[in-house]
Amino acid sequence: MKIIDLFCGCGGFSHAFKDAGFDIVQSYDNWKPAVETYKENFEHEIVSCDISTQLNLSPADVIIGGPPCQGFSSAGLRKPGDKRNSLVEVFSSLIVKHLPTAFVFENVEGFLTGEKGRHVFALLTPLIEAGYHIHFRKVNASTFGVPQHRKRVVAIGGLGWSPSFPEHTHASRGAPGATALNRIGMPETPSVEEALYGLPYATVHQKGEESEPSDHVYSLFGEADQARAVLLRQGQRMRDLPEEYWHESYKRRANRRVKDGIPTEKRGGAPSGLRRLIADEPSKAITGGALREFVHPYQDRHLTIRECARLQQFPDNFVFCGSQAEKIQMIGNAVPLGLGRRIASGLLRDLRKTPPISGQEGKLLSFMPTVASAMSPALTTLSHSIQQRFFKQEEHAQESLCP
Repeated sequence: MKIIDLFCGCGGFSHAFKDAGFDIVQSYDNWKPAVETYKENFEHEIVSCDISTQLNLSPADVIIGGPPCQGFSSAGLRKPGDKRNSLVEVFSSLIVKHLPTAFVFENVEGFLTGEKGRHVFALLTPLIEAGYHIHFRKVNASTFGVPQHRKRVVAIGGLGWSPSFPEHTHASRGAPGATALNRIGMPETPSVEEALYGLPYATVHQKGEESEPSDHVYSLFGEADQARAVLLRQGQRMRDLPEEYWHESYKRRANRRVKDGIPTEKRGGAPSGLRRLIADEPSKAITGGALREFVHPYQDRHLTIRECARLQQFPDNFVFCGSQAEKIQMIGNAVPLGLGRRIASGLLRDLRKTPPISGQEGKLLSFMPTVASAMSPALTTLSHSIQQRFFKQEEHAQESLCP
């Protein structure tokens, strides 16, 4: 089965689909460090170009992709009208133009409520009108064996046929929503300690020196952060420290509140500041800020690039190109390999046993924006709009919308 990876970044999704048995024929991105990293680790073609132009793609059975998420991400600023948001529409238009047998879409959870859910409809409407049967759900990667609490939106669609959606495989700890999915007999999600097991002792970064494995070095804390790190216990963050240890930006934002789904120019609550990870639980989500925000569970230091890559399940021989800031950004943008492999292997199994049926009407098979027992006002509004637009029979709609 041949696939194309749009907005491929450094190749987390590609790696997972390749591991599952797909043949990657082309990948596309236009961020230079990610393109260089991709070329270092894969043999097939990567095209460096502006994907917002109308591309003529090679024939493929499946198109996968995660358009850049910074316009939706809770880790940064949510900006209505951010031009990166429109790349979701570029993704759906390329699917409609080339009509692959299946597609997979991945994005941050903020995609659900960004700009009041407009981009959810921009994704789903043209694809359903083109004949795709689609599952659209929010997942926590830790329930698929990823050593990290990483909430993501995943859509899987089949042209004229109904794909399955992968079942959870692991029992997770440390997040109520993920814990609610635990079942007797499930293996436990690997912890931070287990994910980092076997790495040698990290060394202080020295310009021009290499480590083995690569990128397993850290920068020293400044004096103030060193004092904070010494006081932090596992699971604690800035708010758990005496106020005299709070940095100025934290003090300014400590009492901010954000209404879910209503983006502001500067989002907050207060940033978590430094946070010491818990050794025997999955990590918090690895983002572009992980190097400055996370403290090693046992040592008074930042994480290394290689440790962040381990938590995203990249193999130790995966080479990252660019500056430290560029490397952690591409790692934070990537799809964790365990989640990607689970999606890929299920889709490959479906494709081998389920022949497409031409001429069928498209439909939304399921819409699950949360696994929690209650939804925020923004998600409630979105779910109601989805029900009105895509589910014609009330009974089926209620079943499909059930968390």
